[in-house]
Amino acid sequence: MPRISSRTAVPFVVAASAMLVLCSCSAGAGSGSDTASPREEADLIAGVGSAKDSAGPAPAVAGARDGGTIRVANLRDYAHLDPQKIYAGEAYNTSLLWGRQLTQYQVVDGKPKLVGDLATDTGKPSEGGRTWTYRLKDGIKWEDGKPITAKHVKYGIERTFAPGFEVGPSYWPQWLTGKPDLAQARKVYGGPKKDGDFDRIETPDDKTVVFRFHRTQSDVPFMAAQSSSSPVRPDKDTGAAYDLRPFASGPYRIVSHRQNQSLTLEKNPHWKADTDPIRHQYADKFEFTFEKKELNTAQEILNGRGDGAATVTTKNEFPPELIGEAGRDPKKKDLVVDGRRGAFSSHLVIRNDRVADPEVRKAIHYLFPRQQARQALGGPRVGDIATTYSSPAIVGWRKYDTNPVAPTGDIKKAKQHLAKAGKPVERLTYAYESNAVNDRLAQVLVDAFAKAGIELVTKPLPLPAYTNEVLRGTDPKYDLWMSTSSVDWPTPATGVPYRFDSRRDTLDNDPRYKNPAVDKELDRIARIGDATKKAKALIALEKDTIMKDVPLVPFLHQRVQQVRGADVGGAFIHPIYGTISPAWLYLKKS
Repeated sequence: MPRISSRTAVPFVVAASAMLVLCSCSAGAGSGSDTASPREEADLIAGVGSAKDSAGPAPAVAGARDGGTIRVANLRDYAHLDPQKIYAGEAYNTSLLWGRQLTQYQVVDGKPKLVGDLATDTGKPSEGGRTWTYRLKDGIKWEDGKPITAKHVKYGIERTFAPGFEVGPSYWPQWLTGKPDLAQARKVYGGPKKDGDFDRIETPDDKTVVFRFHRTQSDVPFMAAQSSSSPVRPDKDTGAAYDLRPFASGPYRIVSHRQNQSLTLEKNPHWKADTDPIRHQYADKFEFTFEKKELNTAQEILNGRGDGAATVTTKNEFPPELIGEAGRDPKKKDLVVDGRRGAFSSHLVIRNDRVADPEVRKAIHYLFPRQQARQALGGPRVGDIATTYSSPAIVGWRKYDTNPVAPTGDIKKAKQHLAKAGKPVERLTYAYESNAVNDRLAQVLVDAFAKAGIELVTKPLPLPAYTNEVLRGTDPKYDLWMSTSSVDWPTPATGVPYRFDSRRDTLDNDPRYKNPAVDKELDRIARIGDATKKAKALIALEKDTIMKDVPLVPFLHQRVQQVRGADVGGAFIHPIYGTISPAWLYLKKS
């Protein structure tokens, strides 16, 4: 499972085992039904709530009741449960059951709102956004009843500097030291066990945390919702073992974890609903099981066999083999939970230094048969055809279509732009991760390019070679590839500035896009102290300048389908984390 990062461009894969998750949109928390086929939905923009919104308790899920055991059946266990190591959407989502952060997303009727979680609000900036202050709520406690303090939040964030935490996000270390990467940040501070107290995080009392950054950071409230912002109590920090059984601050606590076999949660008696505007505590227990085949799990759930009626999947995607069966039976169709995979978008990337003529890149844009390509991957269920680089799931998004074209492509216009090119184009190369689905997609592209007189040479590669040669290679001999990427929170701040800044390496700027005017504007935008204004400026830069250069071709804003048992209520695709969210589930009968 890839890290959630716009910097990690991954090959397009739609196999059921490949969950690329950050964001998605759905019918909403507590809504009664979801369908196996995609449906129209409003564009998702995460709002920022007030102190009143942050107070708690969470808005009730309509029809919810208490009691019973909800069973969660997933093919794979979690790579990490340690909050400072979690960097995957579904793990973020599930960890809401036992972990809390400074801020988090309240979801009502499918609409997310960023609110204070442990904190009384989403944070107060000062000094032009270089300092952020959070005040903790009264009555927040650990699973043993001891209070959660500012020093516990500080210690948890200090852990992100330490060796072993490279797998998690590195924003706290980079922003607090002003260094460009984790390695440089560690030269300033190496973590609490190595260097003790870090003076850039202040705790003047048990309820107050003050962060002092080296430059303006307007996205702190969104970043503070990441699992890396979770508190950790030093006396409960068991090192590597904490990754299997972290100490609980949320509505449930982990009572057992047999790696790759099972995970059992029971109610945390010291969690107080009136302090939590996010989560619920409807079920008595959650029983997770791992390593069962996805197809078998889905069949049991659809048919209500065994514990199927009380079971849900949160990592597995709905197997394509069962789509027809679900479509023919309204009761089964109702058990398939569908939604937009939020900020995950797929693009046909053009290597700009090899395909330097903008007329050729425009021709590729018109050549690309989005509709046929989507059909090769599974049809409308895999995503909505995109005309924008950024996803509708982020703050500041605007609908636009820089070079309008039919979803089937326009060979005539493609030929017109090829005729304007500085020299003829007879051959291009397309690299992709080899599997049956991507082989079909490659053939669709070969046929389309041939209609314009271009031979598209396909280069199927195994995944390690694909990553090393296409993304990390200093001089890959490929012109085109498909990638799927997202942002680390629902603003464009970790999207546009990473992919289109010519000063970044090829793992960030994989199109090798260079525009000095864009670099200059990105520097200006980085100094904006308001996250919403910053987001709008980034989207304007994307729309009005970057996409006119056609550095890549938008393809899909992705969708996802999962399945719930007939007795499981409150199932929806979380609008930020992109999978069914356990924190809203309840049993209709037990």
